[in-house]
Amino acid sequence: MFLHPPKSKPIAALLDQCRKAFWLVAAGTFLAELISLAPILYTLNMYDRVLTSRSEVTLISLTGVVLAMYAFWGMVEWLRGRLLIRISMRIDWELATKLFDASFRRHVTRREINVHQVLGDLVQLRQFMTGTPMLALMSAPFAVLFIVICALFHPYLAMFCLAATLVLLFTTYLTSKATTSVLAEANVQQGRANKLAAASLQQSEATLGLGMRDALRARWYRAHQQFLGQQAQASEAQGILGGFSGFLSRALQSLATALGVFLAINGLITGGMVMAATFLITKTLTPLQLVMGAWKDITAARQAYARLDALLEEDVLPETQVTLPAPSGKLVVEGMTVVPPGAEATVLQNIQFSLEPGDALAIVGPSASGKSSLVRMLVGLWKPSQGHVRLDGAELYDWARAAIPVGQHVGYLSQDIGFFEGTVAENIARMGAPESDQVIHAAKLAGVHEAILSFPQGYETQLGELGHMLTGGQRQRIALARAMYGSPRYLVLDEPNSALDEAAERALVAVLQAYRAAGNTIIFTTHRPMLISAATKLMVLAAGRQAAYGPIKDVLATIAPQPVQAEGG
Repeated sequence: MFLHPPKSKPIAALLDQCRKAFWLVAAGTFLAELISLAPILYTLNMYDRVLTSRSEVTLISLTGVVLAMYAFWGMVEWLRGRLLIRISMRIDWELATKLFDASFRRHVTRREINVHQVLGDLVQLRQFMTGTPMLALMSAPFAVLFIVICALFHPYLAMFCLAATLVLLFTTYLTSKATTSVLAEANVQQGRANKLAAASLQQSEATLGLGMRDALRARWYRAHQQFLGQQAQASEAQGILGGFSGFLSRALQSLATALGVFLAINGLITGGMVMAATFLITKTLTPLQLVMGAWKDITAARQAYARLDALLEEDVLPETQVTLPAPSGKLVVEGMTVVPPGAEATVLQNIQFSLEPGDALAIVGPSASGKSSLVRMLVGLWKPSQGHVRLDGAELYDWARAAIPVGQHVGYLSQDIGFFEGTVAENIARMGAPESDQVIHAAKLAGVHEAILSFPQGYETQLGELGHMLTGGQRQRIALARAMYGSPRYLVLDEPNSALDEAAERALVAVLQAYRAAGNTIIFTTHRPMLISAATKLMVLAAGRQAAYGPIKDVLATIAPQPVQAEGG
């Protein structure tokens, strides 16, 4: 087997690998918090020593010391910031490709995935690591130290500071309760609205041609309104609690000053201690106030973390880095039964056949007989519910997901043809570095070389700009060139002639015959009799079952002549 489930909690494991860096950040935070006491000590000495002694030497000395401490403080914060940036960048480096692959595998198996949200979650997580909320959370535990220092001035100051901290913590808890679930629902509605908008744009021609724009816009707007409603509800709750937090912040500072002055009036502390205690209490409460103000971002980061962790935890990863040689084209299918991912009904039952290098198999059958589903199985897109599909002795589904996938050695043409942002040459070269000789050779085999030369920049034409202007035949032949790039020994084509005229189809027959004669294995579906002449074997599918299979003359002799219809599944 090539595959295995990943270790649980992959992001937690990654953060654990950054443990030393986090300890350095914690040490930097500890130093920064200690140095942040410098202005408090400076103020205390100014009021209680310099003013009473009227010593200019003491004033200059203390000012020089505190300025040096400020410079050191700035350097510590700069280093801490750099460490957090390095940690966030490592998280991105480690997770970005894994999330891309996990999203791809999830989509292939017909499970819902919003790749825009996945990549957005990664950005959210990375920004959280370097933002104000992270620093506030790291500074919050030092409130205990400041409360202890307040106690050294007077127990009443420590009691006040502790009470104020508890009040802010309770307010933070209320903020969490009021906004977390609402924000989660808002994210769901936003994703739904974005998918509706994207689907409408992808099908823009059908949308306009069938007069569906108003209906689709109404569906999108309903989802958008639900998202706005949920977000507004969360913002209103946070606004109310944020206003209360602002009141608490100002009130607590004034009450702290009042308490300090009261203690000074009664001779329990000095005037300098009043100022120092006020600074200490403010410093104790500031991180908590920042956490409250950024609770929306903290909640979003937590939800992003949970979604990314769940995606990676359920993903199936390559188990081995062993590189298998390019397949020769020997295919064996044994007792294969297929239930498509996400479905319950069986679409293929007990399919069994084998092909040797140099064989060409034509698959025919009526609509919904399972031809396209069989093609997906023969390139490893789906996993058999029962039975095996082996290419050169290796399980095809597993090999397709190995560290070095079999797809690099396979030619595949699907019915749903799509191209990527890049040049014609890059698309034919499967988005790798194009090798000109192989690109042109593949284009000539597919009969599209002359058409490409007529494009504005020939092979360097950007398909993103030209893709919508290509005819159906041009799209199909460029996709066929992509399938034949690198001369793969194993070629699987789903309706390769569906958009070709008669002359192009005859040329395709000649190409497939020559390709088969070179010792390559070819499998294709078709609904036209002409293309069947390129095959050495024929399979007839009916209602997901293998109605007939064997040498083409033998199979044709056993079935009554009848037209074979195109099939999209």
